[in-house]
Formats: sequence, structure tokens, C-alpha cells
Amino acid sequence: MAQKPQTREERRRQHAAGKKKPKGKKAKKGMFKKIFLTLIALGIIGMLTGIATFAFMVQDTPKLDESLLKDPISSKIYDKDKKLVTEVGSQNRDYVAYEDIPKLVENAFLATEDVRFYKHNGIDVIRLGGAVIANVTNGFGSEGASTITQQVVKNYFLGFEKTISRKAQEAWLAYQLEQKYTKHQIFEMYVNKIYMSENMHGVLTASRTYFGKDLDQLELHEAALLAGMPQSPNNYNPFTNPEKAEKRRNIVLSLMHQHGIISKEEMEKAQKIPVESSLVKEENRKSKDEEPFDAFVDMVIEEVTDKTDFDIFSDGLEIYTTLDQNAQTHVENILNTDAAVQFPNDEMQAGITLLDTKTGEIRAIGGGRNQQVKRGLNYAIDVKRQPGSTIKPILDYGPAIEYLHWGTYHMLEDKPITYSTGDPIRNWNNKYNGVMTMRMALAKSINIPALQAFQAVGLEKAREFGTNLGLTLDDPFYESASIGSKEIAPIEMAGAYAAFGNNGFYTKPYSVKKIVLRDKTEIDLTPETEVVMKDYTAFMISDMLKTAITQGTGATYANISNLHVAGKTGTTNYTQEDIDKFGIKEGGVPDSWFVGYSTRYTASVWTGYSNRKTALYGTEQKISQMLFKDLMTYVSKDVDTPDFTVPKSVERVKIEKGTMPAKLASEYTPKDQILYEWAVKGNVPKETSKKFEKLEAPSKLKAAYDEVKNEIILTWEFKQENKEDVQFVVSASLDEGPEQELTKTTDTGVKIANAVPGGIYSFKVTAVRGDQTSDPATLKIEVPDFSLPDDGDVEEGDNGNDNGSGNGNGTGNGNGNGNGNNNGNGNGEGNGDGTGDITGDGTGEGTGDGTGEGTGDGTGDGTGTGSSNDSGGNGNGDGN
Repeated sequence: MAQKPQTREERRRQHAAGKKKPKGKKAKKGMFKKIFLTLIALGIIGMLTGIATFAFMVQDTPKLDESLLKDPISSKIYDKDKKLVTEVGSQNRDYVAYEDIPKLVENAFLATEDVRFYKHNGIDVIRLGGAVIANVTNGFGSEGASTITQQVVKNYFLGFEKTISRKAQEAWLAYQLEQKYTKHQIFEMYVNKIYMSENMHGVLTASRTYFGKDLDQLELHEAALLAGMPQSPNNYNPFTNPEKAEKRRNIVLSLMHQHGIISKEEMEKAQKIPVESSLVKEENRKSKDEEPFDAFVDMVIEEVTDKTDFDIFSDGLEIYTTLDQNAQTHVENILNTDAAVQFPNDEMQAGITLLDTKTGEIRAIGGGRNQQVKRGLNYAIDVKRQPGSTIKPILDYGPAIEYLHWGTYHMLEDKPITYSTGDPIRNWNNKYNGVMTMRMALAKSINIPALQAFQAVGLEKAREFGTNLGLTLDDPFYESASIGSKEIAPIEMAGAYAAFGNNGFYTKPYSVKKIVLRDKTEIDLTPETEVVMKDYTAFMISDMLKTAITQGTGATYANISNLHVAGKTGTTNYTQEDIDKFGIKEGGVPDSWFVGYSTRYTASVWTGYSNRKTALYGTEQKISQMLFKDLMTYVSKDVDTPDFTVPKSVERVKIEKGTMPAKLASEYTPKDQILYEWAVKGNVPKETSKKFEKLEAPSKLKAAYDEVKNEIILTWEFKQENKEDVQFVVSASLDEGPEQELTKTTDTGVKIANAVPGGIYSFKVTAVRGDQTSDPATLKIEVPDFSLPDDGDVEEGDNGNDNGSGNGNGTGNGNGNGNGNNNGNGNGEGNGDGTGDITGDGTGEGTGDGTGEGTGDGTGDGTGTGSSNDSGGNGNGDGN
């Protein structure tokens, strides 16, 4: 079929439609254009905003001052009463020009601090990018990107916080510094300004101090050590911390290799050289300048360095501290004179930390004895040694109370046990003490119960408790930590014990309260106080440690009369290998500690030698206790020191001694068998002891007279089921006279010698156990008097209390029968005697006459039973 021809109009419309672009494509291109223009606009706005923000942040940036860039300003240190103590400045500095700095030294510092120093304009953008990523990932301030230029100008800032504003000011000043000075001039400023410990600045001074060399004489390993120090000068001081210094030096050597400055062979060779091999010998080191309270100033320097970016030796700071000048003076006196303690020699060392128990403020530091080197080894802060038994409240008994709710009465059995590894643990004297309370186990410092408590709590809980108290307890962490195998500094022990004395509140010990900058801006450095344990835990530990001083290992040398004080001794041991290697004699120990506290002050004292080759013997091991007692007595003499407050979370309980598990004392428990202890409220023992019941009275009391020996034999029975610790008190009176105690015995019978003829004895036998007393058993007995004439009469015997049986004999002469009863009647002609004896609880004796006719003898025997009114028996006989 033929197609209909199109009209002209139809062809025109079809042609126009063919030229039209698709609607979707046009819309998409328009959208891209709008987004692009928007991004450009936002970029411009962001750039302008950034410039404006940057300008705002740097508007208060100080101007560069060349004298301040090169010349340090000393800082002033004030005590707790805001009195000036000393100024710490940097007079000790040998200046070195850039052209005199060997390339080896420069490369070591550049590899460590700023490898792109010659490629940036004060700010390393590449390094900054890496730091930004780290800060986004880990939080702002987690990683720095400061160049050497920025480090030169860092002392201009109004605060040490790692804020964006501060970094902007730092960058702006660094840029200005780069515009005004050459790279060589900036590097020269840097290496002459850096603090290098030992109260000195500058790399040349450090080289001469540590190695006795100028810079051009340094070897690779020495240059690397110096380059690693500015990050933490005191920590990497090779004199005092050779191990840390060596580790840091090796990191610098690896960085130098990483950046192509040295070969792998050079790195490995230098890393094998011991740090101490090229140090200036101790006897040739610079003597200590006269400076008051050097040990405490050490702590201040370390604290300012650790907590801020300031240089205490050059930034002109006002530092307000916690120092008590009187206490500090006393500490130095007792360490360096014989006023309080007689040290065996000048080589024996000691470290002391004195804290305010409530605030954690350091009042005094005893860094050591007879120290001649300035900024020398501080035995209170820097030295870590095994604490021995002083660790037991922290890792053993404290966690047991906190997590398991043990009371001070909790019973533990001191018996042979092993660690979880199967290795044995022993007490110091290789003896075992059986069942004892937690209180006495701690007071007497017995090892095995301490391990039992540690095992009951578990490794992780014990470590958690100790870490919360400020101790560094890194892996490996074994059960041997329960008796003091981890090394800890005296200042850490002081902080941990202070928390017990402060109702469970812990504040990390600190020496600096605040810093005032040159523009009078104040920076508070007081640490936060944290609750690290329940108040019942703190109180129970304190109460048990009071016993340790009054009845335990500290009773002789550490006890202070009229002062509420708690504390613990600690000694460490040598291995058999050390004993053989160092020639240690029997009884020698490497370390002796005492840590104690009141509600006002806490003192931690370590004594020993700089190395473990020399041992402490005899009373030398008590010097730590003597130092503690002297110091605490001194600082407490004018201070009201209340006792530790009993919290509402504990309750008093009466426990029967020796029960395991612990049981409450019953109403019959003797007083000397009752322990008065503390329990966490609601956690008292549920069972009452039945060991001590009401005492039964002795029964079947009998008395017999032995005519041959002239003694009375007294016997009885005792039917009590539990006869443990029972004794019998035997008392008597003669002829109704005063009663006297004859004896106390555990037997059920006694003999009374030298009986008085004709005497009437009244006996009383009572069972006793401690302060518990039974009802008495009593009886009377009359001793025969054979000196009287024998008239044949039979008299009625004395009455007794109990029934008894006896035999009566009658004899008649003549004809007839004779009755040998107590009435003594005889039938028949003639004369006869009748005698009847009764033996039993009731005893009767009688003699009677009988008359009969005829001649002959008649004898009769009779038996009978007599009560208290019985009169013998009957006897019958025939007469011939």
C-alpha cells in the first residue's frame, strides 16, 4: 500500500524534532555545572573563613625576641606556703656555633627530630598530614608534628595544652622565624637551647658532661645517644637510667639507617656497644653544686617535664609546689647524719617519700645518702626494687576484702602448698603456723596465707586492684607478685598506702600544684582524686596494719606510742644463684622496706645498696623501720591525728578462735577464745560454734582413806562430750574452816597426803574451761584417829551426800552370836568387840560392846549398804 505523501508542515516539524537534544542529557550537564560552581564558591568561602580563623587565632601571638630565642630564663620554685625555695636556671651551658657542629651530630638530630628540616618553611606539611590522621584516629594531641623550628619557638606560648589555637600560633611564629633566620642559624639555636638533664643545656655541654669529649670526638653511638635525649632528658639520662638511654639510642640509630644516613652494618655495630662503656667514670663527674632540697627539686623538674611542654630551666616559670621545708630538712638530716639512725657505712642507701595522706601532696623526698653528683640517682623516685611483704595489702588482702567480702576474721591455714605452676612456696622460717585469721597472717607477714588470698581473688582482679592504686604491673604478671616479686618505686608504694588511709580515695603523688607563666597565666597541675576501693576495704586494711605495728613484725622498731598509725614491713630474698655468686652469708637480704601511714601523713622507706651484691644483716634490716618512726614522730608532733574512722559498711563480730571456716562464738565460748573482728555488713558468719557447751558438773565423787599411807584418795567422773581444755579445780576445808584450793588438774582424781587424824574434810571439785565454770561436786570424810582407846563401841558414821556400799566386821568373845552392826550389840556371856567400816559416798565408822556368857570366840562378817544415815552392817558369830 502506497504511503501517503507528507505535507510541508509535517516535514518541517519532523526536521525540528530531529535536531532536539534528549531532555535527560541536558538536565545532567546542567547539574554538574551547578555542583562545580557551588564547590568553587564553598572553597572560596572556606579559604576566606580559614584565613580569617587563622588570623583570629594568631592575633595574640607574641613577637619574636632574639634574646629569648638564645638565652634561657630561670624558673622560681615556691613551697606549700608560697615561700621562695630556689631558682632553677641554666648557667651550665657551653655554646657551639653551627660551623663547629660535626655532620654526624647534625644528622643524628635531624633523623630523630626533623628529617625534612631543610625542605620545609617551618612547618612540615607531609609530617603534619600524618599527625592529623593520627589525631583524627586517636584524638587530638595524640601525635605531634613539631619541626625543629617550632621547637625553638615553643616557649612563647600562653599555655601548654595541645589546642588548634596554640598550633596555629606555633606555625605562624615558625614561619616568621624561617623568614628572619637561615636554617643553619635556627639549627644552632636549637642544639644550644635543648635541655639535656644534669641541670644543663646544649649538645656541647652534654657531650663534655657524659663523655668528656668535644663534639668532633664523638663516635656514632655517642652522637645517637645525645640526639635521643631531648624527648625526655631525665628519663634518657645515661648516668641514672642507662637501660632506657640505650634503648632510646638504638631507636635513633635505626632512624638514621631508615633515612639512609648510615648503613645497616654501621647501625648494628653501634647498637651492640653498651652505653656505659664510654661514659665518664663516676669519680670524675662534676660535683653537685650547693642547691637546697635537691631531691625534691628533681621531682619538680620531672613533673613539669612530664606534664607540660615547658623547659623549667629556660622558660621563666613560677612553680608552686607541695614542699614542706621543715619536713624536707629533717629527711635530709636523718639520711646524712647519725642523729636518728646509725648506718653501717656510707655506701648504704635509702629512699624516702613523705605524703599528705588526704591530698597526695609530696611533703618531702629523700633521694639518697651522700650523693655527690647533681641530679643524681633519686632512690625515692627513679629506683624500682622488689617490695617484699609490703605488697600484701595491695595485691592479696585488699582485693580479697574488696571483691570477696572477706572479714578480718577470715581463717586461712598456713600449711604446705604450691603455686599454680607446681612450684613450692615457703615462709621465711620454713615453718607452718596452722589456722590463723587474715589479720594475724598479715601482721606476722606469713607468705602462704598471702598466696592463698591472691589465688582466691585471681590474677586479673589482683592486678586491677593494684593498678588502680597507681602501681605499674606490666606483663609478665605471676602469682609470685603476691609476695613482692614486681619491682616498684617508693613513691608508688606511698601513693598506694595513702589510699588506704584516705578511706579508699587515691590521688597520684604530686609535687607541683600550679605554674604561673611570664604573662601571669596560671596552669593548674593538681591531679584528679579517684575512688579506687570501698570504704570497708580501706578501713579493714588499716585496722589490720595497726595490728602489724602493735603485735606484728613492726612492733619493736616502728611502733609509735600515742599515735594512730598503720604500716607494714617488707624484705626480699636472694636466689641460691645470687647467694653463691655474691657470697651472701646466712640471713642477708638485699632490700628492706617499711611503708606506713596515719590519717595525716604517709611515709614509704626503702633501704639497701645501689646493687644487690651487698646484703643487709641483723638490725641493718630494721633501719627502714627506724627511719619511718623518726620521721612520722617528727611531722606528727604538733598535728592532731585522729584515728581511722569506722565506716557504716562494717560491723563488729565475735569469732571463736581456731574455727575454720570461721564461726561465731557461743555464749559458752571462753573469753580467751573469742576474737573481736570486723566484717563487711551483711557478711558475718552464719554458723555459731558448738565447741564450747555448758560445762557438766563432775559426778560420782568418792573419797577413800589409805591408813598405811595416811592419805585420802579422791576420785570422780566427767561425762562432758567435749573435754578439750577442761581442767578440775579441787578445793577443801578442814573441820569447817576456810576453803582453800588444793590443785588444778586435768586428771579425774587426786591424792591428799598427810591427812589429819580425826579431821573432818569437806571437798569440792569444779570443772573449768577458760572463764567457764561448772556446778561443784562435794562430799565430807572423817579421818580415823587411832590414838583414841579401843573400847569396842561402834558409833554412827558421818553422813555423806551419795549412796555407797561397805563391809562391816564384828568380832565377839564368849558364847552366843555377835551382831557387828553399827550399834555393836553382842549376845551371850563374855565381852566382845564389833567393828563396822563403810566405804562409799557416805562413810560411817562405829565401835560397840557385846556381852555374853561362856567362853570362846565368835567371828562374823556382814555386808550392807549405807546411805547418809546408814549404820554399817550385821555380823554373826558362834561362841564356844
